[in-house]
Amino acid sequence: MDILMSKVFTDAAAIADDIIRDSGPHLVVGLPLGLGKANHIINALYRRAAADRSLDLTFFSALTLEKPRPSNELEKRFITPVIDRLFGGWPDLDYATALHRGALPPNIKVTEFFFLAGKWLRNTYAQQHYIAANYTHAASYILDRGLNVITQLVAKRVVNGETRYSLSCNTDTTLELLRARAAGGASFRLVGQVNSELPFMPGAGDLPASEFSAILDSPDTDFPLFAPPSEPVSGTKYAIGLHAAGLIKDGGTLQIGIGQVGDALAQSLILRHRDNARFREIAARLAPGSAMAETAPFATGLYGVSEMVFEAFLGLISAGVLRREVDGAVLHGGFFLGPKSFYRALREMTPEQRARIQMTAVSFTNDLYGDEAARRRARVDARFVNNAMMATLMGAAISDGLDNGQVVSGVGGQYNFVAQAFALEGARSILTLESTRREKHGVVSNIRWSYGHTTIPRHLRDIVVTEYGVADLRGKSDAEVIAAMLNVVDSRFQAELMRQAKGAGKLLKSHEIPAAHRANFPDRIKTALKPARAAGLLPSFPFGSDFTEVEQRLIPALETLRDASRSPLALIGLLMEGLRPGDASIQPALARMGLDHPNTFSDRLYRALLNGALKRSGEK
Repeated sequence: MDILMSKVFTDAAAIADDIIRDSGPHLVVGLPLGLGKANHIINALYRRAAADRSLDLTFFSALTLEKPRPSNELEKRFITPVIDRLFGGWPDLDYATALHRGALPPNIKVTEFFFLAGKWLRNTYAQQHYIAANYTHAASYILDRGLNVITQLVAKRVVNGETRYSLSCNTDTTLELLRARAAGGASFRLVGQVNSELPFMPGAGDLPASEFSAILDSPDTDFPLFAPPSEPVSGTKYAIGLHAAGLIKDGGTLQIGIGQVGDALAQSLILRHRDNARFREIAARLAPGSAMAETAPFATGLYGVSEMVFEAFLGLISAGVLRREVDGAVLHGGFFLGPKSFYRALREMTPEQRARIQMTAVSFTNDLYGDEAARRRARVDARFVNNAMMATLMGAAISDGLDNGQVVSGVGGQYNFVAQAFALEGARSILTLESTRREKHGVVSNIRWSYGHTTIPRHLRDIVVTEYGVADLRGKSDAEVIAAMLNVVDSRFQAELMRQAKGAGKLLKSHEIPAAHRANFPDRIKTALKPARAAGLLPSFPFGSDFTEVEQRLIPALETLRDASRSPLALIGLLMEGLRPGDASIQPALARMGLDHPNTFSDRLYRALLNGALKRSGEK
């Protein structure tokens, strides 16, 4: 395709007409993962196709972002002001709304390879049209389907009279597709929508206007970036992060996956570097009798290479933990997403500071192929840290779906990074998970004897970390792996899991769990971390928060109430506790929820429940 100059539009409907006129009635439109979606253009194309059934429109995407949806009255009272404050001007995506309603027109298709975690469970259309894909394979899959349009949010700047656009938050697959087009292996139109809040990132995603066939640029279509607020980091996640921090080698390479464990790990690394004595003290309390492998401050520093860049990485750079440079950068990433403070920090960096963070193709971050020798030299002592939902006693990991076929999220880059860990000398894959979760009928173990779905097979087992410690599985026999996994299981489930392993003939009948690992209970973790939590060394929001102080207090109370709601007896107990007056410090939280002066019976009930939850969560 020969594109000499981009056309600039100020109206979304007009640019949609231009796309249809140039590309024809059969549209296969690539939408960047997450933040980089050009919402106004997407919605204009959707509305044209919904009104004209002669058009055939397919959206190929991942991680469709949506505003939070409250599931009950108290959540609604809490989250509605937050939505108005943080997401008020962000335009909803019409195709997502239609999918939730089961009202997608028959001439419009939506296919994704990664879901916002849990958002599309039991949505039959989304589940049936999901494509299981490694992140690095997504570009080739969309090309195979006849991609002819990419719409992308971009940043704009004019230098010496030349207008340039940055792919900014989503270089990941777009750079791959542009390379295929330049090599004659693809024919599509790249269409951009300018966003004034998007930071202009240097590097491979800094493109001339000639790469674009059309640009939407108008104050009327500018909007605030989707900015999910940071979630509080629990003690359990901090325990996991602290254990993982003891595995990161100075002078090495770091990748961190999506999830709050990433914040916990980053804060733990910063503590290890800045206040090493306290870090060692906390580690000793958390895992008495077992020495961490890596506890020294960072003399050389780390180099980061991660498909996702989020706010914790900026904290690591600021603290001097992430400072080992590769080609002038301390961090290479494929896409970014975070709270408003994160985008603001990127925008306000000096050019020199921003140049140390290079956004690039996902094939670079997630693979070794291409300039393999250089990547091997750069990625010394790599540690790839990713979260799992469940694991089996024999070391398989479940990270993306359930045994009934329902997809929770997606494989994304996890398999890529596990494979890298085995391909690189000195590298390790670290899969983290909370040992238990709470379901309707009580607490269940996230470590199972077996499970009917696998994301990472057991022949790629390496390191598994729970709040109770580290299980090093690489190169071990099945019996050795089972024994190591039992040591990081919650003790309420160890006996039954050990019985199953012995019954299957995979563990010696005489095997016993060492005494040091028979006290794997939540209270032990809480007690071990309590001094550090009280001292502010392990804060709930280590990198700041868009929640107010009152909202920060409400979050654990609402979590307490949610957990209690799974059990009628627990809910009654919370209600009885809440009927007793609380102290004055609770009043601002009740007022924030509109329950300081309840008039109706239901409001009085909600007030009592919240009062009880506030008192109980305040004791934790």
